[in-house]
Amino acid sequence: MSFLPRHVFPQLPSLPRSYFLGHHKSGLTKMKSLLSSIDLVIECRDYRVPLTSRNPLFESSLEGKERIIVYTKRDLGGGARDSRNEDVIRKWHGATPCMFIRNGKDESSSDGGDYKARKSVLGLLDLLRQHAQSRWKLVGHRIMIVGMPNVGKSTLLNALRAHGIHKGKVAATGAQPGVTRKVSSGVKIVPSEDDIAALEPGMRGKVQGVGGGIYLLDTPGVFIPYVPDAHAMMKLALCGSVKDTIIPPVMLADYLLYHMNLHSPTLYADYCSATNDVVELLSAIAQKTGRLGKGGAVDTEATALWMIQKWRQGMMGRFLLDRVDEGALELAKVEEEGVAPSMNQARRAERERRRERNRARGEK
Repeated sequence: MSFLPRHVFPQLPSLPRSYFLGHHKSGLTKMKSLLSSIDLVIECRDYRVPLTSRNPLFESSLEGKERIIVYTKRDLGGGARDSRNEDVIRKWHGATPCMFIRNGKDESSSDGGDYKARKSVLGLLDLLRQHAQSRWKLVGHRIMIVGMPNVGKSTLLNALRAHGIHKGKVAATGAQPGVTRKVSSGVKIVPSEDDIAALEPGMRGKVQGVGGGIYLLDTPGVFIPYVPDAHAMMKLALCGSVKDTIIPPVMLADYLLYHMNLHSPTLYADYCSATNDVVELLSAIAQKTGRLGKGGAVDTEATALWMIQKWRQGMMGRFLLDRVDEGALELAKVEEEGVAPSMNQARRAERERRRERNRARGEK
C-alpha cells in the first residue's frame, strides 16, 4: 500500500499563543522614538515563512517611513532555480523594494563565504548606496533594521559591514532568539566620501563611499502580541523565532514531520521509511545517531531538537512552510483584521489559556 501523508494536523488548543516579551515592547517604543531621525527601514522576514514572519506591529508603528523588505535565509527555502515564489512575493509588495538574501557559509566574514550569498548582500548594499546618494546628507544616512525574533537581522548587519567596509563582526548572533535586546547605536556599513579620500590611493577603488556614510541601527526582534492561529505559532517556533523551551520539542518535531511528508518523505529516508508517526521517526534517528539514554532508551526530546536543528540548517529539506500565491497576502491581512485582539485582550486570553492548561493537569 502506498504511503498517505496527513493532510490535516491535529488541533492544538493548549498551545502557547504569545512570545511578546518585555524587551520586545521597550524595543518597539524606542524604534518609534527614533523614527524621525531614520532615513530608511529594512524589514527582515524569514523566507521560509514569508507571511507568518510579517509583523503587523511594524505596519502601524513605522508607518510613513520608506522601507525595503528583505527576505533572509533564501537558500533554506528552496533551490536557487525556484524563482516562482520570489516573483509572487515581489508582486505582493508592488513598488516597495524587495530583496532575497542567502545565508551561505559565512556571510559575516570579509574574506569569503558562499558566492551567491555574497552576491545577494552586495546587491542590497548597492540599493542602500543608491538610496543614500539620492538623499545626500553630510551627517550620514541612518537606516534601521527591524523584524521578528531570530530572522537574521544581526547576521545581515554583520554581512553588510563585512562587505561594505571590510571589517569584522560587530553584532552578536545566536541560534536562539533574544540575543539582541536593545536598539544599537549606528554601525557604519558604508564609508563616507571623506573616509575614501583619506585612504591610500591604492585602496580607494576597493570600497565605495557615499555622502557622510551609511549607518545601520540593529534592533531587538519584536514578536506578535498574540498569535490566533496555532499553525502560525508552530511555524515561527520551527524557524527559531520562539525559544525551544516554549513548545515541547516532540510536538514541534511532529509538526515538522507533517510538513516534510507533504513535500517528500524521502527527506528523512536515511533514517526511516515513510511514516506519520513521529515517535517511530525519532526512535530511528536516535538509533542511527546514538542519541540514547541510560540502558539504550531513546532520548526523544534531545532527538527531536536535533531533528529540528538539522532542518533549520537545511539538512533535512529546504522548503517553505507558508502557502505562496498572489492572493495569500491579502487573505492574511483580512484574517488579521477579523481576529487580531488588542495587547490587553491577548494577555487576558493567554492567562485564561494557561489556567485551563493547569486545570487539565490537576494543578491549582
